[in-house]
Amino acid sequence: METPKNPHSIDYRIREGLSRLATVLRADEWERAKSLGLNPTQLSILTLLEGRPLGLGVKEIAAQLGVSQPSATDSINALEKKGHVEKHASLADARAVNVHLGQSGLEILQRKAGTDLIGQAIGTLDDDSQQELLVTLIGMIRGLQERDAIPVQRMCTSCRYFDPFAHPKGDQPYHCHFVNAAFGRRDLRVDCRDHVEADPTFRAATWEAFQAG
Repeated sequence: METPKNPHSIDYRIREGLSRLATVLRADEWERAKSLGLNPTQLSILTLLEGRPLGLGVKEIAAQLGVSQPSATDSINALEKKGHVEKHASLADARAVNVHLGQSGLEILQRKAGTDLIGQAIGTLDDDSQQELLVTLIGMIRGLQERDAIPVQRMCTSCRYFDPFAHPKGDQPYHCHFVNAAFGRRDLRVDCRDHVEADPTFRAATWEAFQAG
């Protein structure tokens, strides 16, 4: 078959690539969840709650995972019956209930199970390529959250403690004021438990400085 002279746009081809990766990622998640006696949504809920000592409400869990509240509720109830999560009154509102990770849920997350095909694919990239990919993904996630397509993620670039170029010389240009330490691109986080969301103006200024660097 002859190669078309006018292939699909680069946007289309990037979507194709992401779709292929998403297929493998879903397969990885299904395999791991199945081996742990869970379904992927239940495993995602446990993963989401890890590192959140105050727990999350059902609405927040649904928003973070991109599922309906009824679907989130069904999965939470199933996890509660298995003893993997617990429900407690919210410290912010005694009328509300937050879902917390239980000890057995934490033990589930600590087990190594299933396949890691995506991890193997990432491992084929050299260190510079991995860092470039991480920064690219952070940029895409940032674009989605600024359009309110997803909740603000606990990334360095959306945190009030992040200083994008406090140390312009060397390979550790960034600074985290929470731990008072310099770090580089390979240590940028997508989900940090010490994250404190910055206001939109600060986030915009931080992102502009981050890109300029």
